[in-house]
Amino acid sequence: MVRVRFAPSPTGYLHLGNARTALFNYIFARHEGGKLVLRIEDTDKERSKKEYEDMLIDDLKWLGIEWDEGPDVGGEYGPYRQSERTHIYNEYLEKLKQSGHVYKCYCTPEELEEERKKALAEGRPPRYSGKCRNLTEEERKELEEEGKSYVWRFRVPDGETIVFEDLIKGVVEINVNEFGDFVIVRSDGSPVYNFVVVVDDALMKISHVIRGEDHLSNTPKQILIYRALGFPEPKFAHLPIILGEDRSKLSKRHGAVSVRAFRDEGYVSEAMFNGLALLGWHPKRDSEVILKDEIIKEFDIRDIHNAPAVFDRAKLKWLNGVYIREILDLDDLTNRAIPFFKKFGYEADFDYYKKVMEAIRDSIEVLNDIKERAYPFFVDEYDFDEDAIAFIKENQNSLNVIKAFYEKVKETPALDKQTFKRLTKEIQKQLKVKGKQLFMPIRIALTGKTSGVDIATLVEIIGKDRVLKRLERAIDYLSKV
Repeated sequence: MVRVRFAPSPTGYLHLGNARTALFNYIFARHEGGKLVLRIEDTDKERSKKEYEDMLIDDLKWLGIEWDEGPDVGGEYGPYRQSERTHIYNEYLEKLKQSGHVYKCYCTPEELEEERKKALAEGRPPRYSGKCRNLTEEERKELEEEGKSYVWRFRVPDGETIVFEDLIKGVVEINVNEFGDFVIVRSDGSPVYNFVVVVDDALMKISHVIRGEDHLSNTPKQILIYRALGFPEPKFAHLPIILGEDRSKLSKRHGAVSVRAFRDEGYVSEAMFNGLALLGWHPKRDSEVILKDEIIKEFDIRDIHNAPAVFDRAKLKWLNGVYIREILDLDDLTNRAIPFFKKFGYEADFDYYKKVMEAIRDSIEVLNDIKERAYPFFVDEYDFDEDAIAFIKENQNSLNVIKAFYEKVKETPALDKQTFKRLTKEIQKQLKVKGKQLFMPIRIALTGKTSGVDIATLVEIIGKDRVLKRLERAIDYLSKV
């Protein structure tokens, strides 16, 4: 059975790159009828925080990614937090000791730095010299009596070339001379990533390791550990890096790069899922808007491009707008929008929110746009902007139009779109005005602006009483400009 995993560190917000890695693992597992494991790599005691783990899990669920095993759902291969698996790592370290695949290294950080500088100065790749590789038992004992601390290094076979087929990059060959003997357990006894990830993936029966290409250089080291412990090697797939539009590696200087930031801005999960799936992969049909179930159905890991993926923020925003305008059910969209209405101080009941959402959904791309687009539906005491005042001054009949509209609204039992249309036709005949000269003064009186929401929709939603109050306030103010 296909078994994949997403193994993030809870040391910060979920970055778009990590989110895409999780997404591709999930899509691949579902396409193949396999399992997805969530494993928390929290061995960095200083930076790992429970609050980050909670946010990470929440963001993954928000994206629509579901896992079959993990710290919150359990499973037969747990525990699923590395901090709870120390006894397991110690067991496999003992196996490596017994088989002679590891040795103690007493070199100080200063000595290692000196080696590194010398190698760089001589044009060689910086790698450990193997100074402690063949120490005798007596020499080791002497160093420990001096109080020297040590790390455990993996004994890399000299000159070997590690060859593996990557599902995205094809055949990869890396000579071990590029990295040399590497540390698998630190001097404080804590295991290093390359060691624990192999133990975890093997014991959790991971069949495919799908991760970012920044891990490509780790792969030969991990393959050596797989072989030393007698574990079967999984298939590897290294995803291309994500670049900003300036073709540099995506970072904070490109704006929001965490899933949480996009959530806070008002992106919907379906659009984020869709957008992330298109970072390095595309369906065979020519379409940018593709729903989750369709992505899972059409996905083929071998169709992932080897070239870097460019994150197009404008495209994602457009895609989000499509989901808001055309795809999401209005009730569902309204429920998602309510926290944004409230964030901006717009208080109402569900039915009112729903009417407003229906009125403005065609003009917003992210839910943060609600602040400006919904403003006329909630704020009765608004400022009149410069363009509005200039129009009133330049068009002397404007105040008469507003007053006439006020009188007609007063006489009307209730306001709706049809009534608004009838009243404006009556004013057109009465004052001999039409078009902009008719509708602009009414818009300015009711919103303080020269553009924005459809006025017929506005008057129907806010109702007669609020329309009259706004008109009274506008007549009072605009009579003095």
